[in-house]
Amino acid sequence: MPTTATVVTALAAFTAGFSGVSVLLRANFVVEPLAAYGVPRTWWNSLGLLKLAGATGLVAGFWVPVIGILAAIGLVLYFAGAAITVVRARAYRHVPFPLMYLAPAAAVLVLV
Repeated sequence: MPTTATVVTALAAFTAGFSGVSVLLRANFVVEPLAAYGVPRTWWNSLGLLKLAGATGLVAGFWVPVIGILAAIGLVLYFAGAAITVVRARAYRHVPFPLMYLAPAAAVLVLV
């Protein structure tokens, strides 16, 4: 794996992991918008675990590339869904946030 792909994959894993842990720890900067967007509280743990699974899959992709590719696809779909949720909630100024997490995952797919 080229150095650029390694760095971008590590960045994508870190950002997805950070986001997942933030949800699981109920960080205000994450859960307040989730509540405002109408995301049910019963989904929050599952959403956090999905992000952590994606981050773990990206790291596993260093040894088994197909797992990393599938994890990156999953994260792109997850954060695209998050962006759609933000748009549907008409919180347009928040749209860049899920896109900031989507970008490194999408870059992994381009570089691998």
